Order: sequence, then C-alpha cells, then structure tokens
Amino acid sequence: MGLFSFIKEAGEKLFGGKKVEEAAAANDTASLAQLNAEAGAAIKTYIEAQNLGLSNLGVMFDGASGKVTLTGDAPNKEAAEKATLAAGNVAAVKDVDNNMNVADGGGADAQYHDVVSGDTLSAIAKKYYGDANKYMVIFEANKPMLSHPDKIYPGQKLRIPAL
Repeated sequence: MGLFSFIKEAGEKLFGGKKVEEAAAANDTASLAQLNAEAGAAIKTYIEAQNLGLSNLGVMFDGASGKVTLTGDAPNKEAAEKATLAAGNVAAVKDVDNNMNVADGGGADAQYHDVVSGDTLSAIAKKYYGDANKYMVIFEANKPMLSHPDKIYPGQKLRIPAL
C-alpha cells in the first residue's frame, strides 16, 4: 500500500510520545529501543481492538522519525486502509508504511481527507460526493475508529471510499 503521512501532534494518546522524542533527542538508544517496543505494542493493541480481521499483524514504531511500519495479512483493501488510519491517527505518529499483504487485492483505492477546524462529515461528503447527505458513507468507512458522526477532530485523517 505504501507510505502515508499524518499530523504528528493529533490523535489517540496511547503511549508517552514525549518520552520517546526525548530519548531520541538524547540519543539514549537503550531507552529508545524499550520505548519504541512499548509504543509498537500499544499501537498493535489499538489496531487489533478495531476487529478488522487482520492476521499475523506486526507493528514497529521508530520514535526518532515517528514512523510506524505494518506487516501481516489483511482480508481486503478496506481492512488494510483502516489499519493504516488506526496507526496513523495516534499522537506521535508522523508516517505509516503499510506493507501488509491483501488477500483479495481488488477494489479502488480510497481517497483521504485531513480534517481541519470547522469540518463536518456533511461538509466533507459535499466536497467529495457533491451531496452532504452522504456523510454516513464516510462515517461507515471509518468505523470503528469513529464512534459518532459528530466526533471528528482537526488533524485526523479520514478514509473517503469511492461510491
């Protein structure tokens, strides 16, 4: 799937991102290795909690660059894309390199939207589909990461599927 960029300061706070950054800046390789492993485990747990049907999921985090690398198997492209978003919408993550194998391999790639202040799912639907009433398509495409259509935040990246 490739490399996706995210806003590093936005997202779920799953681990001590500042501690990882401080260890990287201080070149404290022993602490950094441990913190990277803990962050990778936290991100993996978060992705697995989304129940995307992934198997053999591997998550590596590099605190010096803010990059997450995903490996494993996804049942379809949608699940692989959602895994990328789950990993990327975590505070302290700047990039996600998704190297997952996709079982069916088919389907069109989704577009992505970076939420800015004032965005609503209706406005985003109007922009991409020409119809504000199609906001539920975007909501459903981003479940279970989104729990409610009104709960989006600036810096979040959303998956916009083709109609």
